[in-house]
Amino acid sequence: MRVLLASTSPARLALLRQAGIEPLTSSPLVDEDAVAAAAEQERGSALAPDEVVLLLARAKAADVAGRVATEDPTFDGLVVGGDSMFALGGQVYGKPYTAEEATRRWFEMRGATGVLHSGHSVIRVRPGADPVEATAVAEAAVTFAADITDEEIAAYVASEEPLHVAGAFTVDSLGGPFITRVDGDPSTVVGMSLSTLRRLTSELGVRWTDLW
Repeated sequence: MRVLLASTSPARLALLRQAGIEPLTSSPLVDEDAVAAAAEQERGSALAPDEVVLLLARAKAADVAGRVATEDPTFDGLVVGGDSMFALGGQVYGKPYTAEEATRRWFEMRGATGVLHSGHSVIRVRPGADPVEATAVAEAAVTFAADITDEEIAAYVASEEPLHVAGAFTVDSLGGPFITRVDGDPSTVVGMSLSTLRRLTSELGVRWTDLW
């Protein structure tokens, strides 16, 4: 049983490897901003964070599943897509990209608690059969230390780690020591909830241990 991760995120890849899975990887050809904007225009209102992450996770998985079915008709396995967003104080944050924005966010996060929303889409792909999808959203509350100094924030931002991750922080790398509590599946904060993925694979008739 093969697993194809619809992402080139090093954190998601490492997470699956730590769980005993060695996936193939493929970068989804999805314009995330355009997909979200189109959905909001169709509805006529903004999407909630859990709706956005699920929408994008499904779009990524569908794109990769469609391409692998065409490019490799013998593919028999699971395509896994995910997306994450961090909400704090009524604001929703994706990746900050710039040092200035990452610094601003860390000043807001210091001593506060926010929620990491993680969308999951798992698609069962096999020759001669229609693809079948299972989806879910996982959430984890993250509390940041109140005594983080301005100097620590500057040093962390200078490492460039927070610039390209949802919410401008990690829990499994340099950002971990600045987090005092995680309520929920900790792997959700890394990029995907392993317990959620296990449940979705089960819904598709696949035993998690068969993926090892």
